[in-house]
Amino acid sequence: MKYPITAACQCGQVSYTLAKKPIKVLACHCQECQKLSSSPFSITAVVTKEDIHFQGEMKHWSRLAESGNQNHAKLCPTCGTRIYHYNPEQPDLIKLKLKPVGASVDKDFAPMIHVWSSEKPAWYQIPTGVEALAKQ
Repeated sequence: MKYPITAACQCGQVSYTLAKKPIKVLACHCQECQKLSSSPFSITAVVTKEDIHFQGEMKHWSRLAESGNQNHAKLCPTCGTRIYHYNPEQPDLIKLKLKPVGASVDKDFAPMIHVWSSEKPAWYQIPTGVEALAKQ
């Protein structure tokens, strides 16, 4: 995949340009991510703040995670698409929730690790050779 790449929310009001491939990509099987994605897991691409540029207005939302930390998120106020998560303790890292155009088959966005596999549906099998953690 050639960089920079772009992505947008469902309505197109929020978009981003990513300059480099993600540091890591993970699949989270926790029940909150299952709700978020309406699927067995949610994909998160971790990138540095300096490698991404956002356009458009975003709304802030947060919830208390099982760890006791606040889980902060930015989303499109029009269509509700989750754009990214962040931890105020690590301000230089962005946890993207959007799939860039053309990334469905690209290895740059294939999960390197599956977390919260203890909450995955029994029918889903994590691919052989991919690391899996019971929690985070």
